[in-house]
Amino acid sequence: MLEVNDLIKDFGGARVIDSARFRVEKDEIVSLIGPNGAGKTTLVNLISGHILPTAGQIKFFHHDITSAPPYQRIKLGVARNFQLTNLFDASSVLENVRVCLFSVYGKLSKMLLPADHYKEITQEALNILEIFDLADKKDLYPTALAEGEKKILDSAMAFALKPTFLLLDEPTSGVATNNKFKVMDTIVSALKKEKIACMIIEHDMDIVLDYTDRVLVISEGRILASGNPREVMDQADVKEILFGIEA
Repeated sequence: MLEVNDLIKDFGGARVIDSARFRVEKDEIVSLIGPNGAGKTTLVNLISGHILPTAGQIKFFHHDITSAPPYQRIKLGVARNFQLTNLFDASSVLENVRVCLFSVYGKLSKMLLPADHYKEITQEALNILEIFDLADKKDLYPTALAEGEKKILDSAMAFALKPTFLLLDEPTSGVATNNKFKVMDTIVSALKKEKIACMIIEHDMDIVLDYTDRVLVISEGRILASGNPREVMDQADVKEILFGIEA
């Protein structure tokens, strides 16, 4: 599905991504972990098209998307959320999802018409809120939501872009510990129901171990390890880089 080949990103004289190479398969949920400054967010920005690489190649279903702008990648099926939620606070929960659907269907210029004018889009937005367990919050504004619900809404909006591959940047950051599993249960259930592949930037090892099929470890811009989360997390070099535990 997604192929990253020898990807390099330099900022000035600093190499932030150094010859990264990996694949993500259909329906696979992969976590991307590494210490602060390892290059996780930069790598996601490269895949989503928010920045362009210095060298290397990104392919999606055999399409070369290395230089494609974000909107073209979204059309192909690559979508993302953000670590800091990007919600429209002046619009209801339902309207937040509807605007993403309007974008997909090329109707943003007409989105100010009454909801009844586009009953099918409104119903589709309601169906997405059902999937993400937010239907009962449809008329609320994001400011009235709990932090975990905001994270779920942010993911629902990315989901509304109809991706086949979704990038999630720390979907449980800022969420209380006792709510993080509910957030992940909701998101992963939606991903599996629609057979959407996903890469999750994550620092919470509970999430990595319990919700992802494979883990990629990045350090100093290089992919250090890839494989079964429990097996990779047991490697001595990974323990040292992530936790400072020397063999």
